Amino acid sequence: MFDKDTVYIVGDAQSSSNNPITQQYSAFFIGLVVDTSNHKIVEASCSSTIQLTSDFTRSLFVGHSILDLDKVGDEIRYRYFGSSQKTLIAAFKDAHKKYKQAIAYREKQNNQTE
Repeated sequence: MFDKDTVYIVGDAQSSSNNPITQQYSAFFIGLVVDTSNHKIVEASCSSTIQLTSDFTRSLFVGHSILDLDKVGDEIRYRYFGSSQKTLIAAFKDAHKKYKQAIAYREKQNNQTE
């Protein structure tokens, strides 16, 4: 289903205690499939209580570079007005950090096999 150049990254953040997502999942998560050849997000999902939320957040991420924190953050601020807006941005920042770690690990492994 996904190309061998893709990786799966999960970003998480704590949402407010009165948020239904926190009550159901204890935290907020986004899952991103990223093509490492160009850093583009090819698939996305999130922990949400409403399917429309997951579908909409997918549209915020797919096609963007995971390395472009400012552009994606601005897109979220401009288009997403759910109670988890700040949490969504924090989860994306966490995913960005994990992606950079994954890329560094892959580069290290590739250098060792050469």
